[in-house]
Amino acid sequence: MVAGLVFVFVLIVFFGYVITVYNSLVRVRNEVKLTWSNIDVLLVQRHDELPKLVEVCKQYMQYEADTLERVMRARAGVDAARSSGSMTALSKAEGELRGGLSGLYATVENYPQLKANEPFLHLQQRITALETAIADRREVYNDAVNTNNIRIEAFPDILIARMGNFPPAQLLQFQPEQKADVDLKAAFAR
Repeated sequence: MVAGLVFVFVLIVFFGYVITVYNSLVRVRNEVKLTWSNIDVLLVQRHDELPKLVEVCKQYMQYEADTLERVMRARAGVDAARSSGSMTALSKAEGELRGGLSGLYATVENYPQLKANEPFLHLQQRITALETAIADRREVYNDAVNTNNIRIEAFPDILIARMGNFPPAQLLQFQPEQKADVDLKAAFAR
C-alpha cells in the first residue's frame, strides 16, 4: 500500500514536472513569435513611410531616378524577405535598404531646398526613428531566440522539446559586409 502511494506520488511529480517544462517551452516559443511580430510591425511602418519619402524627393531630384529606384527595389526586397520569414534573406535585404537610404541621404546633400523641406525632414526623422526601433527590437528578438534555443537543447528540457516538436529558432544576423560602414564617399560621387 505504501509502495503504491509512493509510486502514485512519484508519477504525479513526474507528470507535473513534464507539464511545467512543456508550458515554459511554449511560453519561450511564443516570446520568440511575439518579438518577431514586434519587428514585423516596425518593418511594415517603415515600408509604408518609404514611398512618401521617395515621392517628396522626386519633386526635387529629377535627375536622381536611379537612387530613388534603388530605395524602392530595396523596400520591395525587405517586404518579400519579411513575408518569407527567412532571417537570412531579411538580413540581406535590410543591408541593401540601409545602403539605399544612405545613398539617398547623401544625394540629398546636393539639394538644399530638399534638406529644408519640412515633409522631407519629418519623414527622414520618422524613418530614422523606425530604424533605431528596429535595431532595438532585433536585439530583443535575438535574446528571445537565444533563450528558446538554450531551453530546447538543455537536459532534461531537450527530451520534452523533442517530444513536443519545438524546433530551434533562427537568429537575425548580418554578414560582415552588411555591418560595415557605408561608403559615403562613393555615395557623394554620384
